[in-house]
Amino acid sequence: MAGTAGKPENRRVTEKIGIVGAGIVGLAVARELATTRGAEVTVLEKEGRVAAHQTGHNSGVVHAGIYYPPGSLKARLCREGVALLKDYCAANELPYDEVGKLVIASSGAERSQLSALAERARANGVPGIAELDALALREIEPHAVGVGAIHSPHTAICDFAAVARRLALDVVELGGSVRLSHPVRAIRERPAGVQVLAGRRRFTFDRLVVCGGLGSDAVARMAGEPGEVRIVPFRGEFYALRGAAKDLVRGLIYPVPDPRYPFLGVHLTRQTDGEVLVGPNAVLALAYEGYGWRNIRNFRQILGWPGTIRLARRHWRTGLKEIRGSLVKSAFLRGAQRYVPELTASDLVRAGSGVRAQAVARDGSMVDDFVVDVHDNVVLVRNAPSPAATSSLAIARHIAGIVPALVR
Repeated sequence: MAGTAGKPENRRVTEKIGIVGAGIVGLAVARELATTRGAEVTVLEKEGRVAAHQTGHNSGVVHAGIYYPPGSLKARLCREGVALLKDYCAANELPYDEVGKLVIASSGAERSQLSALAERARANGVPGIAELDALALREIEPHAVGVGAIHSPHTAICDFAAVARRLALDVVELGGSVRLSHPVRAIRERPAGVQVLAGRRRFTFDRLVVCGGLGSDAVARMAGEPGEVRIVPFRGEFYALRGAAKDLVRGLIYPVPDPRYPFLGVHLTRQTDGEVLVGPNAVLALAYEGYGWRNIRNFRQILGWPGTIRLARRHWRTGLKEIRGSLVKSAFLRGAQRYVPELTASDLVRAGSGVRAQAVARDGSMVDDFVVDVHDNVVLVRNAPSPAATSSLAIARHIAGIVPALVR
């Protein structure tokens, strides 16, 4: 019924929010905004499926929060994210298994770092952290060796691609849409909102949230906000254990991380389907989707960023070591044998690769923490590497809290 003259109707204004990227972070953000803000959300994804890149090409580890500086966004959102993800997987009957993790010191020098790492984990609220000697670690992983270890019994594994697919269904059930094969081609801010040309369609949103992962730089440039960091892609290559060798690993076996790098080194990780992955390494890729050596599609953009060259000059020795591990199977094998010496070359078979979107500053430093920038009606996720998948539901809450409210 029409309202009485002179008494305007009270109409609820529904926000229209676009999200670029149908990885686990983008889909989690869409679900959160639809749930808590009642927004009409539209997810724009250039690929023909969700979770096509980082979400679908990782080791499936739900990180407990051992490594991250206390007080950082990574530390806080990782711990929040673990709890949210565990509950979400249980509610949706998705695989989630607390197989536990050992961080193993293979030398006396590394053992001296374990206590500091354990204290950091406890400061971050990681439950059940225990420091073990060489004998005790073998009670947990009978085929592993080392001079000491940290045990995180509640570190888990899940299927992040399956989580992303469930999030996409949630978005649709909440009245939103997930538009696949809709690459973003242009972005313009107008008084009426943010106009986005994606695929062959033009959309107008009140707000736009960019969770573009490997494509973050390209979308940021379209939005007129290139920023002071750039995505530098690092390829991580995996082997898988075959046959009886899978029984040599019960859970997750990790090295003591090198504090100079955000990468955790070659490790052994059991999967929810019973497979065991070995890797990844970290090789500079010359394409944003450079899953193999032959793809050098974006080398001009990547090497044209001053930070890339400065990073390479600073860490060229480590870079050469990683390249050797990529090209020479025996070098990769030695990294795994350091922790599980029974492994042989015949136990390892190639198992694909993933590409990590790592933000690098102009001075060549790798940005460690999550970074989210707000520019008027556009929110840009500029750095969301591991543990972003673990933290995705918490990242979504964080972003929902900083997306400017609609005022009309």
